[in-house]
Amino acid sequence: MHEVFAFFARNSKWLVFAFYLVLSVMLLAGGDPYHRHLYLTSANSVSASVYDVTSNATAYFNLRERNTELNRRNAELQSEVLALREQLLRIDEQQCRDTLVLDSGVAPFRFIVAHVINNSVARPFNYLTINKGEKDGVRPEMGVIDASGVVGIVSVVGSRSARVISLLNPNFRLSCKLKGSDNFGSLVWDGRDPGIALLEELPRHTVYSPGDTVITSGYSAVFPAGLPVGIVMPDNYNDHENFFTLKVRLLSDFTALNNVQVVVSSLSAEASSLEEGEDQDEERAKKAFN
Repeated sequence: MHEVFAFFARNSKWLVFAFYLVLSVMLLAGGDPYHRHLYLTSANSVSASVYDVTSNATAYFNLRERNTELNRRNAELQSEVLALREQLLRIDEQQCRDTLVLDSGVAPFRFIVAHVINNSVARPFNYLTINKGEKDGVRPEMGVIDASGVVGIVSVVGSRSARVISLLNPNFRLSCKLKGSDNFGSLVWDGRDPGIALLEELPRHTVYSPGDTVITSGYSAVFPAGLPVGIVMPDNYNDHENFFTLKVRLLSDFTALNNVQVVVSSLSAEASSLEEGEDQDEERAKKAFN
């Protein structure tokens, strides 16, 4: 108690000043409407400033929690987006499978619908990658087509993906012929326009017209016979006295590949076995001749 009295004694002047100051303000604000309005306005301004500072301080200290919550929601949204993409991809593949029309010429074949996940068209040797692999039944040397025509041939197979040699690759040659003709040649890309290829080694007596359809010959177990590949353009090259070359506008748009079908042939294993037998027969014949 002695310390309390000592405090009041030391600060009595300031306490009396504060008392009269508060009293004068109350009398001033209470007696005159203008001063009352001025007092309330000033008080509200001070209160608003205090509240604003308090709110900013609270928001600053809550930033970590808000960032954590935003990151959590962002992760959830990313998962939902990926799930929706997978669902749309399955729907897209199913529609592609349902609209694939087979005729009697492709009876020994079945098709695995795949999605292109990587593709190149501007390189000298182009490849593409699909999202189906060994676990889905894809094997090397299987043909790949889309709704418009031939795309390429499988070269390397992984567990869940496969690499495909694109038709836009000079290393890939496709046996083709003109629709309605038995004369065939080799379709190859010349490394220039991704929409144009060359049909080489056609016999000189082959009759053709610009606008004729180029189709697969069926002289392999990789692609069914009669698949459309391209349209003959007006230009041709007389590069050999017995053969000539046609310029072909490809039907498949390699700059916009999406869904493709991997061609699974029931004849490929048998054809490979027969070809191996032919090689063995040639070796035996050489040994007998020597």
